[in-house]
Amino acid sequence: MRTAAWGSCLIALGLWCGCSHKHAVAPLLHATANGSALLESSGGKQLSSPGSTLAQPLVVQVNDKQGNSVTGALVTFSGPAGVTFNPPQVLTDSSGQASAQVTLGESAGRYDLIASSIDSGGKTFDLAIPVFAAGYQQQVGHEVEDTYCARCHDPESTTQRVSNYDNLAVKPHAFGEGDFLNKLSDSDLTTIISHGGQSMNMSAQMPPYGSTLPKSDIQALIAYIRLVSDPPYKPAGVVYAKR
Repeated sequence: MRTAAWGSCLIALGLWCGCSHKHAVAPLLHATANGSALLESSGGKQLSSPGSTLAQPLVVQVNDKQGNSVTGALVTFSGPAGVTFNPPQVLTDSSGQASAQVTLGESAGRYDLIASSIDSGGKTFDLAIPVFAAGYQQQVGHEVEDTYCARCHDPESTTQRVSNYDNLAVKPHAFGEGDFLNKLSDSDLTTIISHGGQSMNMSAQMPPYGSTLPKSDIQALIAYIRLVSDPPYKPAGVVYAKR
């Protein structure tokens, strides 16, 4: 009798745990409105180390055809293998925005994150947003860029640095400006960085850093430039298979 009673208790406990577990599952989200366009609000082009969570969340906005923000639109975040989002789906808030924390994959490189939503006709529309996982050499290059290059190549001032961009007669190219920088070989970039702009018939306002930076730092800076290039840098001679 006692054994049977214990068995009944265990079965009851198992049923209670099963029901409790089912109630703990998060409900599926359902859109209460639909938009027609996605815009990046913030979080794109961040750089961190492989496997880390980005410092700032990825934030996007859903707008309708008139450009007004849409509340209650369902946004789904996705990306390459190894990237995770918290949460992977979210409804836009009263300002039409949706956000998610992003954890990068374990490999260094560019990650194109995708935010998707559905319009009133059931058609999916999306937005690609690049972020970067920097390996050791690329992180060194980023530090070199921040110390020696950003003051002129970045037009935005920060609390730590006042940009000199507007004071220059010839505007420097941003390091993400792939349309221009991708045409230059690593040797060309090494020459410009080491010997100044005049060495490649470019602006004399670009000073030489060959006496300031060791060769390893110049190589690291070039690796960083290649990482953040938009469109992505494709080395000459490398063949990319079509999907």
